[in-house]
Amino acid sequence: MRLARLLPLLFSAALVVPMVSLAADQYVPLQQRMTPEEFKAAGLDKLSPDELKTLDTWLSGHGKVVTKTVDQEGKPVFYPSSEKAGPIQAHVQGGFSGFSGHTQLTLDNGQVWQQVDSTKLSCMTSQNPKITIRRSLMGNWLADVNGCNDTAPLTRVK
Repeated sequence: MRLARLLPLLFSAALVVPMVSLAADQYVPLQQRMTPEEFKAAGLDKLSPDELKTLDTWLSGHGKVVTKTVDQEGKPVFYPSSEKAGPIQAHVQGGFSGFSGHTQLTLDNGQVWQQVDSTKLSCMTSQNPKITIRRSLMGNWLADVNGCNDTAPLTRVK
């Protein structure tokens, strides 16, 4: 019963916090953010004042993006936990017959994924099967491979 009362409050807080942080980030025009050398090296000095204003207007309407490649422990970070990444659809490179508990999969898009639990799942043996990797409700990644009747939890390593 208490949880039912807290959910609207938690949901409201989850909506307000990002809006407050966005309001705090004021857009600074490119000419003020870059040194004159950087501005010229980027070719922005060739833009007319109207073109520069249009670019600044466009940039101000698109939120600040921070790219983080490693976490505090030095491990690679491919997707921020708050990002709502869509499903990844690709093909496993080579033969696939299931998950051994320590399976590492290389996909045709260059990504490498590692099974994170010791579950063993036998699947139909196939060459280059289609794989769909999507986020679970808790933010983990689950692999659904054609020919398997179950999913396996993965983490991206490359």
